[in-house]
Amino acid sequence: MGNIDSICRAIEECGGDPIVSNKHEEFELASRIILPGVGSFDKAMQNIDKFELKPILKEQVLEKKKPLLGICLGMQILAVKGTEGGETEGLGFIDGEVVLLKPENHATRIPHVGWNEVHFEKNSPLFNNLQSGRDFYFVHSYHFNCEKEENILAITPYCGKFVSVVNEKNVYGVQFHPEKSQLAGFEILKNFLDL
Repeated sequence: MGNIDSICRAIEECGGDPIVSNKHEEFELASRIILPGVGSFDKAMQNIDKFELKPILKEQVLEKKKPLLGICLGMQILAVKGTEGGETEGLGFIDGEVVLLKPENHATRIPHVGWNEVHFEKNSPLFNNLQSGRDFYFVHSYHFNCEKEENILAITPYCGKFVSVVNEKNVYGVQFHPEKSQLAGFEILKNFLDL
């Protein structure tokens, strides 16, 4: 849903050859999978179900171990469930649920829109050539509440703090938009392509 063209252009800039598809045979040809997303959790999962992508993604990612990168809403639907638009089952690739950001005070705006720091909690090949604390571009109202600390790769100081990068084996998710985050964002995409 949403920002597919800008993701494709960014991937091309980073040396990749993107295919936009919901066809099983094209997933077979792919070496990596990116789940972009703008919109709501419930609508995204309706689209996943409509195009019967859940079994394809489970086969390609969980069984064949192809690297997956979820971006923004694409990261959120990696969770077991989300609350946006009513409680909805997610893909369940990473334990946790997606809930509304809670403002600390009246000056804190929701949705969270704009540049903010991403602080690395763990080392990851996704962060090669990047320093912790770099700014990335965000647009979201919900955040991923991880069940396990080990799945948290980075946090961002907003509404207290929220998880901004997740990981479980070959599954990665970033809450920010790397395709709109200039050089730092492109470095994330290059690192993903290098996995």
